[in-house]
Amino acid sequence: MQSHFERQLESAILTYETTIENCRFDDGSDMGPERCKQLMTGCLAAIERAVGRDSIHYEQTQVSQYPSHQFSDLARAVGVCRSLLEDIKNGYLQSLSEVIHSDMFADYLEMAEHLNNQGYKDAAAVIAGSTLEAHLKAICFKHGIPTTSGTKPLKADGLNAELAKRKAYSKIDQKNITAWLGLRNNAAHGEYSAYDESQVSLLISSIRDFVSRTPA
Repeated sequence: MQSHFERQLESAILTYETTIENCRFDDGSDMGPERCKQLMTGCLAAIERAVGRDSIHYEQTQVSQYPSHQFSDLARAVGVCRSLLEDIKNGYLQSLSEVIHSDMFADYLEMAEHLNNQGYKDAAAVIAGSTLEAHLKAICFKHGIPTTSGTKPLKADGLNAELAKRKAYSKIDQKNITAWLGLRNNAAHGEYSAYDESQVSLLISSIRDFVSRTPA
């Protein structure tokens, strides 16, 4: 499944290539400064969203202090987009946001695991389930899927269905997530006899595996 980062990078590259095809000069210097600025903004936005401003990719797009160099600056930025797109497709990097999300969710799941081991299965189930729901929302953001209807948050089951529909993950994952959310709902609604500690332990390890396989 192509990520939102890939689509945005490809769009920036294609827009540049289409513009150049309609220019008289190979360097695109007749496209005009405003159009050049628009294309540069698109490239920078795509790169920043994928890897952040602190990345080597973003550093390579630094604009020259001389206005006359703006078209060569744009060409360099497009080259960076192409390089970054190739890196992402080949799995050579994770975005900064993916790393942060992964670390954050791992901490919560460790907390849930500790609570379950200490006999607090109900609190552990709620924390693990809430972590899963937060991760689903993060994946939605990654794929440009809204998580609210107006000011009202959409339910996790609905997000799960939409993510599977967009092929963010498999139908098997969708069914598993439905079951995991069900266990979380049992815990949240006081139906504590509907599950035991071993099921909560399996819930935590399953969510941990899912988060690892499906980064946001």
